[in-house]
Amino acid sequence: MSENGQYVPGSLWFYAPNKGAPVFFAVAFCASTVWQLWQTYHNKCWRMTGVLVFAGTLFTAGFITREIAAFDYGNLVKLIVSVCLVYAAPPLFELANYQILGRILYYVPHLSPIHPGRVLTTFAFISSVVEALNGNGASYSTNQSLPKSKQDIGKALLKAALLIQIVVVVLFLALTVTFHRRVHAAKIRSPKLTGVLRTLYASSALIAVRTIYRIVEYFSLAELHFGPGLNPDAFGPEVRYEWFFYVFEATLMLCNASLWNVRHPRKYLPKSTKVYLARDGVTEVVGPGYKDTRSFWVTLVDPFDLKGMLGKKNGRGTTEFWNEVQGGTNIDSERTCQ
Repeated sequence: MSENGQYVPGSLWFYAPNKGAPVFFAVAFCASTVWQLWQTYHNKCWRMTGVLVFAGTLFTAGFITREIAAFDYGNLVKLIVSVCLVYAAPPLFELANYQILGRILYYVPHLSPIHPGRVLTTFAFISSVVEALNGNGASYSTNQSLPKSKQDIGKALLKAALLIQIVVVVLFLALTVTFHRRVHAAKIRSPKLTGVLRTLYASSALIAVRTIYRIVEYFSLAELHFGPGLNPDAFGPEVRYEWFFYVFEATLMLCNASLWNVRHPRKYLPKSTKVYLARDGVTEVVGPGYKDTRSFWVTLVDPFDLKGMLGKKNGRGTTEFWNEVQGGTNIDSERTCQ
């Protein structure tokens, strides 16, 4: 690892990649992924946490490839494969958080600001727009054969995508905080609910810090014009020093993966979305579940059911089944979700 921040001739990484760190993180992510795989299989919650297994697998493969590339740091293919694998994993951690928040809202339906099922679809849709901007921006900005004006358009698209990512993080946290405030106002003191919300906050914070790091890294690169005669000293420290990557990418994401292992969501949430917490904040009830009568595209465009709210409905696109006497069975909270 080039700790002096000087360019290593022939390296496409700028520095000579460390040969020991990728081994550690490949083993660590592999162990974390196997643990998550066992918990997901044991609790039969593939829809909720299966994406965490996939994300961990990508990170494991990414660091294995990085270790191989460390012995051949002038190989472009190995660089691209490693970077793509590592870059593809964090958005999946975000996707898992969207899914988990949706399950939390299913658990306390009478306090949910929106239909719980729309959390995943809405935020995933926005994320897909971000990925489209990223893809087009990267293709324009990295193609040195294009005119400078088109390369600048590509850079602008990438900047927009990165900034939208921050907006998505803020909106997600705003939705979570709004729900949490409602829980507090309703004087619900469920340890399960508090536990999973705290874990979600911690995970979101880790992902947000990583996103900010990537934004700073890109904006410093976007100001450079690559070509003959480019001064290596013009690169920012987050590019010249490898430890930035291992602290703000590898370590933070390993902490996030480990967090959802130690505090697995199925320790706090029931397996079925039809099991919800009654208004007393203690009793778990089996109900009919959410049934949004609106079409999928309407719910995607209007997740908050603003039309229904203006019509003085509940704003969730469903009947308030939690206010009705249920034919379901009361379940002891301590015996559920073991």
